[in-house]
Amino acid sequence: MTETAIRYADALYELARDEQCAGLILEQYGQVCRLLEENPDYIKVLSAVTLSKQERVEALDQAFAGSVHPYLLSCLKLMCERGTIRCACDSFTRYRKRYNEDNGILEAVAVTAVPLSDALRQSLLEKLRAVTGKQIDLQTRTDPTLLGGIRLDMDGRQLDGTVRSRLEGLRQSLTETVL
Repeated sequence: MTETAIRYADALYELARDEQCAGLILEQYGQVCRLLEENPDYIKVLSAVTLSKQERVEALDQAFAGSVHPYLLSCLKLMCERGTIRCACDSFTRYRKRYNEDNGILEAVAVTAVPLSDALRQSLLEKLRAVTGKQIDLQTRTDPTLLGGIRLDMDGRQLDGTVRSRLEGLRQSLTETVL
């Protein structure tokens, strides 16, 4: 993450926190980044030197005015004017990190071979809350290459309870015993 992305995120977050709209901006900023990632040509337009700064800023107004908080729109416009709009989604990542830290939220990703049922997802959430003492923002993904079990990615750590991991541990244990 660039220093530029960090500066924009920190400035926007501190303003939003002070004005008590950090959660709203977090949600809207996430939606903006999803749109930008789904439409990478839009970033190219917003970065095009063949368009004036005013035209690029007007494109942002047309796309987002009235649908995102004015602080977020102003931040995006500032990035656009300064030619740093490409760092918008990195800036969002930093913004989300600051928000989560201040609100005791831990992001976790559970990867399983098949989708988790609602009951299993809820059980996992409750266990993670109990272990960490934090609110959990749980995302789930499936990976058909897993034989079974679950892999948790959270707070920069990976907890691997997959069948593949257990078999690998058993293989290593047997190898060490034989040697």
